[in-house]
Amino acid sequence: MSINLRLTQLHEDQWRVVNNAARFNVLDCGRRWGKNVLAVDRATDAVIRGQPVGWFEPTYKTLSDVWREVVETLRPVTKRKLEQEHRIESMTGGVLEMWSLDNPDVARGRHYGEVIINEAAMVRNLGDIWNMIIRPMLADLRGGAWIFSTPKGRNYFWQMFQYGQDKEQNDWHSWHYPTWSNPHIPKDEIKAMQNSMPERIYSQEIEAAFLDDAGGVFRRVIDATTAVEQTEAQPDREYLIGVDWGKHNDFTVLTVLDTQARAVVHLDRFNQIDYALQVSRLKALAEKFRPASILAESNSMGEPIIEQLQREGLPVQPFQTTQSSKIAGIEALAMAFERGDIAILPDPTLIGELQAYEQERLPSGLMRYGAPEGMHDDMVMSLMIVWHGITGGNQWLIS
Repeated sequence: MSINLRLTQLHEDQWRVVNNAARFNVLDCGRRWGKNVLAVDRATDAVIRGQPVGWFEPTYKTLSDVWREVVETLRPVTKRKLEQEHRIESMTGGVLEMWSLDNPDVARGRHYGEVIINEAAMVRNLGDIWNMIIRPMLADLRGGAWIFSTPKGRNYFWQMFQYGQDKEQNDWHSWHYPTWSNPHIPKDEIKAMQNSMPERIYSQEIEAAFLDDAGGVFRRVIDATTAVEQTEAQPDREYLIGVDWGKHNDFTVLTVLDTQARAVVHLDRFNQIDYALQVSRLKALAEKFRPASILAESNSMGEPIIEQLQREGLPVQPFQTTQSSKIAGIEALAMAFERGDIAILPDPTLIGELQAYEQERLPSGLMRYGAPEGMHDDMVMSLMIVWHGITGGNQWLIS
């Protein structure tokens, strides 16, 4: 039987992996290297050979995205497709089943000749899932595995990568490929990302480096603690104030920035007081520093407070915190610390929040930033807002 499938042509490094594959293969790759292309190629190859294949994704969302691509690729040889079960039966006797690791136990009892684990570093409890669920699935047929991901610190995906580097682990092999080893990515795009992304994010997402502390966002924080506190406006200086309003148990934080020195010169942090008193404290601070602008978070209860302040003549501009504005603002602030463009007060609470601040890459590929569970990030957010005032133009300000 003649079979014609449309497969994306593999590039040189992808072919190198295929030609030197072991039983268990771990690929640590930068973004856009071609992990999905190679995963589809390997799954298709096994299905055509009549093998049962299990494909595992971190979440149902990522599964749905890849499922459509796999369905289209295998369409010429598909005998039966079960959409709800994410199962394809081929004319050659091969079967592909796709699973979300949101609930890995539902896949128990299957046996496979090949498995794909995609974006493995994003899988919670990957070690338990591999050892207790997926690895036993391969015993009947002495099946193999392809484990793909961009790294996320030194978690179990890192451990799997180490198995592949250990010459005593004969069944394992691992490869490391940065984004630029994909010849289809323009070199000037790599350079542009290097110039615009914070160093740690570039190292992890593009260089595919296993960082000791992948959650950390801000570097060189202590080096930046050179600012001197001011209690009122100094002659010939211009100031901005950034406001993050407290919600429930959070703190309201007012951050004063000297725009010429690009230095934080005053902080006010408080909670458990009503909004009338919060407004009074902000007005008192504005009287002392006479800021050119006050950038205040406009989300939820911030909007009516801002309207009140504007009616009273304060130069308040609303800052809308969205997923996009937060990502852009945090990455700009992280870049400022790395380049030494900002100075802060040696305030222990501010330093602690900055050093603890975390990043997490979601299955969608977007970054999520925030404080660790049980901690606050109010001072970070206030600093991000005021820093945006001198570096971000009006993109996230509401007119």
